[in-house]
Amino acid sequence: MWDKIALILLIIGGINWGLVGIFEFDMVAWLFGGADSVISRAVYILVAISAVWCISLLFRKDEELAVQNIDR
Repeated sequence: MWDKIALILLIIGGINWGLVGIFEFDMVAWLFGGADSVISRAVYILVAISAVWCISLLFRKDEELAVQNIDR
């Protein structure tokens, strides 16, 4: 479950960075009242935590991932 939440947040962050890079439009800041708003900062922090969490995916053995998929 945590892996899926982290991946969803990373997708949101990736789309947001794509919009910033291509159109200079920060969707998170636009939705939540600016980049300095508490909610926007919370989203940015959650995306960063998700990125750190997903680093663990690189080091998991294939067998561990297969067992996790079977359990769902």
